[in-house]
Amino acid sequence: MSYVQTPTDFPYPWYLRLMFRLQRRRYGRELEPVRLWARMPAVFLAMSAMYRALDRKSSRIEPGLRSLIQVRVSQINGCDFCVDLNSFLGLGRGVVEDKLRTLPLFEDSTLFSERDKAALTYAEAATRSDLRVDAALMSRLRRQFDDQAIVELAALIAY
Repeated sequence: MSYVQTPTDFPYPWYLRLMFRLQRRRYGRELEPVRLWARMPAVFLAMSAMYRALDRKSSRIEPGLRSLIQVRVSQINGCDFCVDLNSFLGLGRGVVEDKLRTLPLFEDSTLFSERDKAALTYAEAATRSDLRVDAALMSRLRRQFDDQAIVELAALIAY
């Protein structure tokens, strides 16, 4: 028999217990990664603040593309939970299911724009240890993004 820990099993601060209640309403249960990270409230709040900064409305990277990048990085890293969550969020941002299904083959797909392909190629090169970000890739990125947007891409990929 496995033991499922609940928010009452650890003395979470009130604001995190409120977040758990919101997650139960939205997802039907608390998300386990959030319960684990919430055991270090200061780290959890800092990570949440960073995500909000990366996911702000004034970002130079459109919301759908941010979701595609997060899904692709999650696929590369083998995090099924992250793939599912980021795909769910992407669908809410207007990403079509066909794009999510063909994401590993984005370079050869007509569903992805040149902007999408440049960002996703950068995400793969920055995430995979067998690839490198070289001058040709940076040139490709600069045709689609300004320097600030490239910094934002790098931060999102690293997150």
